[in-house]
Amino acid sequence: MTRTGTEWRNWAGNQRAVAAEVRTPRSTEEVARAVLDAAERGLRVRMVGTGHSFTDIAATDGMMLRPHGLTAIRSCGPDRVTVEAGLPLKELNRYLDGRGLALANMGDITEQTVSGAIQTGTHGTGREIGGLADQVLELELVLADGSVVTCGPGEDLFDAARVGLGALGVVTAVTFRAEPAFLLRAVEEPMRFSEMLGRLDELTERNEHLDFYWFPHTDGCATKRNNRCAGPARPPSAFKTWLDKSFLQNTVFGAACALGARFPAVIKPVNRVSARLMAGSVYSDVSHKVFTSRRDVRFLEQEYAIPRERLGEALRAVRDVVESGPWRIGFPVEVRVTPPSDAWLSTAYGRASAYIACHVYRETPNEAYFRAVEEIMVSMDGRPHWGKLHTRDASYLGKVYPRFTDFVAMRNRLDPERRFTNAYLDRILGS
Repeated sequence: MTRTGTEWRNWAGNQRAVAAEVRTPRSTEEVARAVLDAAERGLRVRMVGTGHSFTDIAATDGMMLRPHGLTAIRSCGPDRVTVEAGLPLKELNRYLDGRGLALANMGDITEQTVSGAIQTGTHGTGREIGGLADQVLELELVLADGSVVTCGPGEDLFDAARVGLGALGVVTAVTFRAEPAFLLRAVEEPMRFSEMLGRLDELTERNEHLDFYWFPHTDGCATKRNNRCAGPARPPSAFKTWLDKSFLQNTVFGAACALGARFPAVIKPVNRVSARLMAGSVYSDVSHKVFTSRRDVRFLEQEYAIPRERLGEALRAVRDVVESGPWRIGFPVEVRVTPPSDAWLSTAYGRASAYIACHVYRETPNEAYFRAVEEIMVSMDGRPHWGKLHTRDASYLGKVYPRFTDFVAMRNRLDPERRFTNAYLDRILGS
């Protein structure tokens, strides 16, 4: 299917693009043909996902490839599954669950396509298990000359292309490591910010997956600790799931955000009430249901990865800049951790990492807040999430990624005419 002049928007609504041509390829061969056709016409090529990046990483005024025709599951064995690039993570989860299998770790959003998730470095949280790119066993790509290659462990292309930003080629299929399905026991409880700081090392070391949120303008945190358990499964009731995940975390929270947008003075007291009302919860369920969350309220996000050992220092600095600034921040600040990665442009490359994510309601963008937090992250050699808002460019990124020069050299070799570039890649990789 081919279309022209179609406007594309991302999930948050802050990025838009009108492509000269839009195609929905249904095979690797059709992707290769699209790349060659674009070259003949002098068009750039980008494959979009479901639009869950906040940056313009997927935008193009050239040829836009939509993922909806590449959703097949090619094969599945006891320890691996090969799927096409456009398959949403939620569909992969359902398929694996039906066969008694699972991915070892996940982020908290499942609307993304598998390719979009790994190419932008989706990471989740884990003491010993890294993000989605670290669970990839093989990649199939269409290169700028229309050739199709498959790469795996031991190859430089594999380590470069797992978090490849779509700059080296169009990913058409991904093979993930799979394992027997397992249960996670989730312990959700409130904790004071000061206590959280004092227990960071303990909580990270004692739990397989640690995730917590700090409510700005308060001393309240919502913590979630996930660990594997033998069972039996004790999922929350349907009513409690609706109450917590749908009504409170989305409907009520959305209403509070809208109220705060109109009357900023209410944000601080609303945050204080939210922090006080947090109740503890303990349940166990299949892993993908515990890892993931529902997100209906539209927001903008900035996230940086910093060395794990600097997390406490960074959190104190973020709290200080929020409390001393003029802003009213209604969205919680999220904190996660991951082990080192060997994917060249993974935000966790070569170091145990902690992630600090700042969000704002879509209707009230706050660039000054993001800039102030970004200054703190940059002072700690922070690496921005590729799919989330930041202002860094190639001159900075080359200093914080040991294999950045190697990645750029591979890009120069594979795509010398910059068939796969756009404005975002020109900024972060250089033109």
